[in-house]
Amino acid sequence: MTKQEQLQQILRELKQALPELRSVVVASTDGLPIVHDSADAPRVAAMAATALGLGKRISQTTELGSLEETIVRGREGYFVVYAAGDKGVLALAAPSGANLGLIHLEARDFATRLAQVL
Repeated sequence: MTKQEQLQQILRELKQALPELRSVVVASTDGLPIVHDSADAPRVAAMAATALGLGKRISQTTELGSLEETIVRGREGYFVVYAAGDKGVLALAAPSGANLGLIHLEARDFATRLAQVL
């Protein structure tokens, strides 16, 4: 199985584990989409990489320890960004009624899996 096929498989499994997700984007830390289910993947990938970088800087500056995730909460839902190792970013969009605890639980494991492939 190629690296791209492995990443696609992980994306499918994540969507099965969290069917309420609106979109999933896996990107490089440079902001380039790698695998996704979003029509706006290039823009989302760039924003996710930027959010990850900013979150890391804030976490370091305020001595919060290593970044676990960055969360943007809007009236209609959540946009959550996770580091996928040193090379990747996992970004998820979920509706406002989604179980954020479950999303964190699943997404952290999937981010670790993605990091192993990237």
